[in-house]
This record gives sequence, C-alpha cells and structure tokens, in this order.
Amino acid sequence: MKERSLDFTFKYGALFIIALVVIVFSIINENFMTYDNIADILRSISIVMFVAIGVTLSQIVDGFDLSVGSTVSLSTVAAAALMVWYQQPLILVILVPLVIGAIIGLINSWLIVKIRIPDLLATLAVMYIIGGVQKTYTKGFSIYNNMRFQDGTVAKGKFAPEFLWIGQGKLLGVPVPVILMIVAVIAVHVFLTYTRWGRQLYITGGNREAARLSGISVNKIRLAAYVLSGIFAAFGGILYASRVGSGQIDAGAPLLMEAVASVFVGYSVLGAGKPNVIGTFFGAVLIGVLLNGLTMLNVPYFGFDIVKGGVLVLALAITFVHLNRRKA
Repeated sequence: MKERSLDFTFKYGALFIIALVVIVFSIINENFMTYDNIADILRSISIVMFVAIGVTLSQIVDGFDLSVGSTVSLSTVAAAALMVWYQQPLILVILVPLVIGAIIGLINSWLIVKIRIPDLLATLAVMYIIGGVQKTYTKGFSIYNNMRFQDGTVAKGKFAPEFLWIGQGKLLGVPVPVILMIVAVIAVHVFLTYTRWGRQLYITGGNREAARLSGISVNKIRLAAYVLSGIFAAFGGILYASRVGSGQIDAGAPLLMEAVASVFVGYSVLGAGKPNVIGTFFGAVLIGVLLNGLTMLNVPYFGFDIVKGGVLVLALAITFVHLNRRKA
C-alpha cells in the first residue's frame, strides 16, 4: 500500500499541486481565472520555458548547463544593441543572438567533452565569463530607446515595432510568445520521442559507454545538446528584449533557478523519472501560477525566491527519493 501511494504521488503529485494552487488562488481572488490573467501567466512562463528546454536537453545527456541565464542576458543586450546602437534589420537582430547562443554552447561542449571539465564547473565558469562580457560591452548600462551615451550623444536607433510584436503582440487573440512556446514544446517533444536523434540523446545520457559501443557518436550528441541549449536560451533572451522593450543587463539571472526548478518538477510528471519537455512545461506552469498568485495577493517580490527555492527543494526531494527506490 505504501509503495502504491508513493508511486501515485510521484506520478500525479505535481499535477495535483497545480490544480490545488489554481483552486486556492481562484477562491481567494476572483480575477485569477480570467482569460487575461491566464494569458499573462502563460506569457510570463514562455521565456522561462525556452530557457528550461535548454536545461532539459543538457540534462538528457546527463549534463547540466548553468550558463543559460547569462546567455539570456547576453542575447538580450545583443538584440537591443543591434537595434538601438547600430540600426540593424530585424533578421540580424534575431540571427546574431542565436549565433551567440550556439557559440556559447560550443564553448561549453569543448570544455566538457574535450577538456573533460565537469559540466557544473565548466558551465559555472562560462556563466561568469558571459556575465562579465555583457556588462563590459554595455559598460553596466541597460539599452533603451533614446538612451544617452557618456559623451552626451543620443542613440539613433529604436526598437522596431515588428520586433516588439514578437514579445508583446497577439495572433487571433493569443499572445505571440505563448504560441511560440507551444510550438517549441510540441516540436521538441516530437523530436525527443519520435526521432532517431532524440532517442540517441536519451541513450547517451542513460549509459554513455553502451551508447558508444552501439555506434552512437557520443561526443557529437553531447555537443549538439549544449549547442541547442545555448540556442534556446538565446531565443529566450530575444523574447525578453521584445517583451520589455529594452536590453536589461543581468536579465537572465532570475531565470536560471526557475528553469532548473521546472526541469526537476518535470521529472515526476506522469512518472517520467527523467528529463522531458512535457514535464518541464508543467513545472514552468506550476512556478508561473505560484508567482502570479502571490503577486495578486501583494506578497513582496523579495519573498519570491523563497517560493522558487522551496519548489526546487520539493521537486528534488520527490525525484531523488523515487529514483533511489527504483535502484534499491
């Protein structure tokens, strides 16, 4: 009976908590379940979700990418600088940050795969380097329309309406970031579940030596995972810049914990017991609902980190208790 209860809790606990939190906040505040508020919740988690997809991919190959938050920050200021400082076309504003994300992924994979630095240490070092680069490049200033430089001149460029539409616009009444998030979740789920490359990612993460003996190019698979992680984080940075209409330094710093918590909550969704994008999505929904509800209750923002940390600890406890039971 105890085993069945634990299995049920592991499989459906996260979904039950989401439902419970929604019910409680709906009772406390009648505006919680309105369409506009639900759309705001989904829009707010869209950026976190892209970052979390990157973390999920690195986790699948038994790695960990701590640099995704800094990648968001760098891609955010890069996109803003290309428009406000250099007046570049929209295609470059989108492509250049994605290339930056891919390069960061290549650096991470080189340190981890070739130099054989443990993933946590390698990506932690890269996180600090990227943070220093973006602050040095911007001289510690955020980038915004009509910003004034230290020499007294004013930036000639502005955020293009087409760029702002990506983060602020709607399509058939649905926020564009929400549509992009849903498309990304479905695409990544199909890729991981139904393609040979997706299965190779899981095989590599499950048993690297067995994957190598079966003919899988383990190093290339791991490299691809970190490059994709960087690209998804960079796209999250683009969404961030287009949503707030400025290039905020350290924009991605708070997103790292939310993304990691979403991934580990996802381990337990429907008893997956492994990183998966559908579970990650529900993890992001849980965190988004909690933060939105607390905001509506006027809870001070500086208490949000306690909630995020608590969710992460709970997710880790449930996940590793179950995994240790399976090994026993």
